[in-house]
Amino acid sequence: MSARGRAELSELAEIALRVADEAAALVRAGFRAGARVEEKAPRDLVTEFDRASEDLLIARLGALTPGVAVVGEEQSASRATSARGGLVWYVDPLDGTTNFVHGHPFWCVSVGLMEDDTPVAGAVVAPVLGLRWTGFRPREVEPRGDGEAPPEAAGEARRDGERCAVSATASLRHAMVATGFPPARDRAPDNNFDAFMTVKRTAQAVRRCGSAALDLCLVADGTYDAYWERRLHAWDIAAGCAIVRGAGGVVTGLDGGPPDYHAGNIVASNGLVHAPILALLSHPGPPDR
Repeated sequence: MSARGRAELSELAEIALRVADEAAALVRAGFRAGARVEEKAPRDLVTEFDRASEDLLIARLGALTPGVAVVGEEQSASRATSARGGLVWYVDPLDGTTNFVHGHPFWCVSVGLMEDDTPVAGAVVAPVLGLRWTGFRPREVEPRGDGEAPPEAAGEARRDGERCAVSATASLRHAMVATGFPPARDRAPDNNFDAFMTVKRTAQAVRRCGSAALDLCLVADGTYDAYWERRLHAWDIAAGCAIVRGAGGVVTGLDGGPPDYHAGNIVASNGLVHAPILALLSHPGPPDR
């Protein structure tokens, strides 16, 4: 099956933005308003706004793109394996729930489309920050990874409606990078602690904002030069990775090979600092004693 082209993916990215805006407005109404909180697992929270947002996203995407499967974090995660292949929406109704619960503004709604397990279009809306990103890139077009905006025929990324592109930072020593840590942090390397300390010694700065979708968008718009994380899910990263690809960035697995978006061990960057950060992640040292 041939990949979807630019015009169709641009339209699907706009659909993603439309429904993400609607869900973000719903969730925004509950911010700092005493949401009821449950613990799905240790340090893994959910609120009624996660669930209401996902209900809205599934209903709206089902109406606007009939026949395209929708997989969300809260209710339909069990469908993630059976839904693979072809076009599938992966939605995170509230990425950064812990931030939301504590009144921290770094959270968002993420709506991503994968085609044959490659992120091809998506939108991320962070209503408290007042930021919206969209992007798309056809499945069969490889990103350039040279810090330049992607060619018009390939794809694009936008922040608040304006075209954006990955940064031109060429040295990890001058780079601001981002990462995150999984809720279960009882063992290395999955807890990411050693890798964090290794990269922190080399990069100019390392940030941890608590939302994979936002981290990826900040790579796409050139704020961050790279981002890595382990043990993510497709709904965490489908939209953000589509936007990074549209912005001319590179996404790989931690070993530098093709990413498995369902395993969720990824590195995203401007392409220019990709090899240096992969080298550090392949041999992380223990934390300083």
